[in-house]
Amino acid sequence: MRYSLLLLVLCFFISCNQGKRLRVDDLKSGRYKTILEDQGTESFATRNDSIQIEEYEGQKDTFNIVWVDQFEYVLTKSHPRTLLDSTPFHVKITSIKKDGYDFSAYYKGSKFKQKGTAYKLDIK
Repeated sequence: MRYSLLLLVLCFFISCNQGKRLRVDDLKSGRYKTILEDQGTESFATRNDSIQIEEYEGQKDTFNIVWVDQFEYVLTKSHPRTLLDSTPFHVKITSIKKDGYDFSAYYKGSKFKQKGTAYKLDIK
């Protein structure tokens, strides 16, 4: 009886452990692979708390990041070449997964919206 109770308690704790999940603070830095929902296009980014370097189709761009709150940040190109490049790009984290997060994004003042998933490549 005692062993049965111990086994039951052990099974309960094992079933509750879903592995390490990302926390919101874990999303502010690291390496990411982003896939856009509508186009299926991929990009790769390296981010620290205030800078993001993104590579898409062989081109690299550097963005400044301003965190609005834990679930929203604004990207602005460091060296814009066009009016669109200088327009802030708002990203809202809509859900956190074990290996990344889903997001929706838009350019300030535009009806253009994107949805996608960012997978964290350097999960510890």
